[in-house]
Amino acid sequence: MNGWLTVALLVVSNIFMTFAWYGQLKLQEMRVITSDTPLYLVILASWGVALLEYCFMIPANRYGFIGNGGAFSLLQLKVVQEVISLFVFTIFALMLFKGQALHWNHFLAFGLLILAVYLVFMDA
Repeated sequence: MNGWLTVALLVVSNIFMTFAWYGQLKLQEMRVITSDTPLYLVILASWGVALLEYCFMIPANRYGFIGNGGAFSLLQLKVVQEVISLFVFTIFALMLFKGQALHWNHFLAFGLLILAVYLVFMDA
């Protein structure tokens, strides 16, 4: 499988994951739900969104894994997924939650993540 298709599936998966995990905070901020909304309802709604995440994550990992003809080793898949997850979350936080800002240490952390990706793809 093309490595870029795996990355695209991981991006879509992480968009759903971020909404499943943190979307309820935005809904609470928008007063769609309240702090009195039963937690089990919030969990069930999040599971519904997370199901969509799995519909993209599982194929990304399955087809992206080198053992199935994909482009990535298991460690490479995990590092790429984590980097994508943090970038998606950062965009989500900046766009949907006012008052969130990036500082020099965040940019340094992103640079180190890119270094981590480089290192995991390096031949040892």
